[in-house]
Amino acid sequence: MTKITYEIVEHDGGWAYRSDGVYSETFAAHDRARAAAERAAREQIIPGETTGIVYEDADGRWHAEISAGDDRPQAEVKD
Repeated sequence: MTKITYEIVEHDGGWAYRSDGVYSETFAAHDRARAAAERAAREQIIPGETTGIVYEDADGRWHAEISAGDDRPQAEVKD
């Protein structure tokens, strides 16, 4: 199972959450960034529909796969 971690960090004069090197928007307060990260983490576990996906990897190769709607990652928030 894939695991996603949202980390609360100082960013752009405020607070944001970061996952896999990508930052959220900036929030004025730590607790607001944490609340947004917790909301994002909850949304990760909601099942969706099984669908086909197509993506390009770092080497420029294209891949087509089926993404199962119930294959959801584990998500956590940490300070």
